[in-house]
Amino acid sequence: MNIKIFALLLSLLLSLEAKERIVSLSPSITEILFALDVGDEVVATSSYSLYPKEARTLPVVGGNQNPSLEKILALAPTLVVGQSYNQNTLNNLNKFHVNTLNVSLKTLKNIQDSITKLAKKLGKETNAKALNAKITNAITNAPKAKTPHSVMIVYGLREDLRSATYIAGRDVFFDDIIRECGNANAYSSDATAQPVLSYENVIALNPDQIIILHSHATEANVDVKKALKNWHSLPTNAARNKKISIVDEDYLHIPSHRVALTIERLCKEMNE
Repeated sequence: MNIKIFALLLSLLLSLEAKERIVSLSPSITEILFALDVGDEVVATSSYSLYPKEARTLPVVGGNQNPSLEKILALAPTLVVGQSYNQNTLNNLNKFHVNTLNVSLKTLKNIQDSITKLAKKLGKETNAKALNAKITNAITNAPKAKTPHSVMIVYGLREDLRSATYIAGRDVFFDDIIRECGNANAYSSDATAQPVLSYENVIALNPDQIIILHSHATEANVDVKKALKNWHSLPTNAARNKKISIVDEDYLHIPSHRVALTIERLCKEMNE
């Protein structure tokens, strides 16, 4: 064989076998990449990329909203994956001829579409089908409401309810889950995906059930008993029905393939 042709074929073979150098700009993206079995190609993540445990040993390029362009470029990535709030960073990376991918993880459909999109980019379509099948099965098999009611999902547990209360609004995966479980989101306005309610607003909303997403990692100093007592003191149907509860699994806030677990957990909380 001609030496030039051999060298060309060898170069082509090596380029085909070369691994990506991927930088993830959110914990959700990190989880999906590892679930697609390309974790060994991830060279850096964003802050709070804690799952799987292998991700914790990787360099961190900054928080979700403020990744460092310099740190990313220093890693010579072949692919940087971010979300809409990373668009400025992705645009700047494009100026340096870095390949980027923007995914949306707001709704359940977004999550499944983004898993497929990432998998197609990385040649992991079979893995994506398996991950998306788990999400679909979770929706199909989760407990459904025998008596539909209004549900308010609260982000974070605090003792002082006079401060702003952040809840799940419309067009987010929590809203999807509430409906897939056979219930209605207590917040029905389309004004915002993450409403901020006052003490009076919560009372006026008057949900039949309140589910509080609590993180021991970030809210370790909260007096849980005192916080719950304050929630139960509010004149709402949820308090009267004794339908106020806390869930604290670490995957709840993360819109990744593990949303299948969130669907199962929250449907059980609402309907059993």
